[in-house]
Amino acid sequence: MRAMLARGLVGQRRRRRRRRLGLAPMELENIVANTVLLKAREGGGGNRKGKSKKWRQMLQFPHISQCEDLRHTLERDYHSLCDKQPIGCLLFRHFCNTRPELMRCVKFLDAVAEYEVTPDEKRKECGKRLIEVYLNPKSVDHVPEVPLELLNLCSEQLEEESSKELFKESTKLIHDYLSAAPFADYLDSVYFNRFLQWKYLERQHVTKNTFRQYRVLGKGGFGEVCACQVRATGKMYACKKLEKKRIKKRKGEAMALNEKQILEKVNSRFVVSLAYAYETKDALCLVLTLMNGGDLKFHIYHMGEAGFEEPRAVFYAAEICCGLEDLHRERIVYRDLKPENILLDDHGHIRISDLGLAVHVPEEQTIKGRVGTVGYMAPEVVKNERYTFSPDWWALGCLLYEMIEGQSPFQQRRKKIKREEVERLVKEVQEEYSEKFSPASRSLCSMLLCKEPLERLGCRGSGAQEVKDHPLFKNLNFKRLEAGMLDPPFKPDPQAIYCKDVLDIEQFSTVKGVELEPTDHDFYHKFATGSVSIPWQNEMIDTECFKELNVFGPDGIIPPDLDWKGQQPPLPKKGLLQRLFSRQDCCGNCSESEEEPTRL
Repeated sequence: MRAMLARGLVGQRRRRRRRRLGLAPMELENIVANTVLLKAREGGGGNRKGKSKKWRQMLQFPHISQCEDLRHTLERDYHSLCDKQPIGCLLFRHFCNTRPELMRCVKFLDAVAEYEVTPDEKRKECGKRLIEVYLNPKSVDHVPEVPLELLNLCSEQLEEESSKELFKESTKLIHDYLSAAPFADYLDSVYFNRFLQWKYLERQHVTKNTFRQYRVLGKGGFGEVCACQVRATGKMYACKKLEKKRIKKRKGEAMALNEKQILEKVNSRFVVSLAYAYETKDALCLVLTLMNGGDLKFHIYHMGEAGFEEPRAVFYAAEICCGLEDLHRERIVYRDLKPENILLDDHGHIRISDLGLAVHVPEEQTIKGRVGTVGYMAPEVVKNERYTFSPDWWALGCLLYEMIEGQSPFQQRRKKIKREEVERLVKEVQEEYSEKFSPASRSLCSMLLCKEPLERLGCRGSGAQEVKDHPLFKNLNFKRLEAGMLDPPFKPDPQAIYCKDVLDIEQFSTVKGVELEPTDHDFYHKFATGSVSIPWQNEMIDTECFKELNVFGPDGIIPPDLDWKGQQPPLPKKGLLQRLFSRQDCCGNCSESEEEPTRL
């Protein structure tokens, strides 16, 4: 009773203080939620940058003997282990740096990568230096794996045109060489053993306790989206929750699993990445790239006069083009390109989000499906005709038009038009252009908004390259853009929260009349697969966990966790009865000279 009275008095005092400050309880709750999130985004203000006090224990390497199953089951593919996977790439480089002939190959590959992102006016000079240092037989850094004939060919082509693809064949030869004997030697090295330890950590079980949870950011189709932070690394993400009962009621299992598998497959700086997939008692959770800068719809319509200056619209269109190219390379058609699905990160770069309607297009086949958002669906989708990737290029035209004009080409903002009328406009009526459009932007929009799919830009046989080659992008270096080396025209305010107030986000109602059954767990098992390799490894590198933990012994001494001789393989954990009986046996039978096995 006293405790209840005390809590009541405290509550009264808090309410009186809020009134004095002029803050309603709801406003205060929103301020607190935003303040806590901002502090987490800034790394908590401490030296650990958001990491738990026990982060080293959480990421403690297993003894190498515990990685034997991984050694035998991991696919021995050079491009996967040494090129695609970020930690694998770094460790293979560490290995190459122990042998001069391999070190030269790595330096050559780095030089080619630098050449490809060099500005156009400086690329020719960069190419000449590269040839002189690495392809000239008289150079101390000469790479003999590239034959003299190819050297001569590269030199001739460089004089004619400094193409970004100039050293493509040379690069292939180097990778072919590295993937043979050097790769086999790497697999027997201490560096590959360390890679196995990282893979062991990567495959640890993921639960809700892996993360700290923060405020709700918005709503998805099956549940809330909130901010979260990995305890071990301090990395911030967005957690998209899919309530199990809501999925079951709407028969959304296939849609949820499809989105998860597509996100898992795509690795692009222009598409949100899936880092983790796990389950709780009530929900399935997708842990995705956190985009703090809001969506394009907010920036088009709520940051002053509707629309953008053309250079800003062109920059976003170029990045979206790269994102679509990455999706189409995996034979995925997006089908839901619109301003609210394009998100900005802290620096102002965009990513495509919400892949719930995306679908894989089988090789040499077309698909059918009247899905998307009214006003952004292509004529062939509205007509329920078959297609491959053409709807995405149409939607890019709609989006570019909207960014420049400040309204959709086939809908007027705040003016209700029936769906049937919008679809008629899409199929039959030519869009109109104001003076806001330059000749180049008008040209690109009209070519993307061509009503005949086969004549539409992006659908004539060369895909995204057709769009990239348009004069609107003539001053844009796509290689530098794809490497994240170009500065965006707008940078979001780091102290702003670009989403609705906590209490303005409508809550989901309770799902009634649905019971979860044991058979549902087969689906949950397919969904909750834990960490995704490339994003997880990037997280370890970006948060400097890799740098701090990836330490080897001085002067080539093998550290204890990699030393087969220094420790015995770990014993399996014993149950209570086993421990009691072994203790009794030890007390009765062990002599003083016998050593108890070491438990690792």
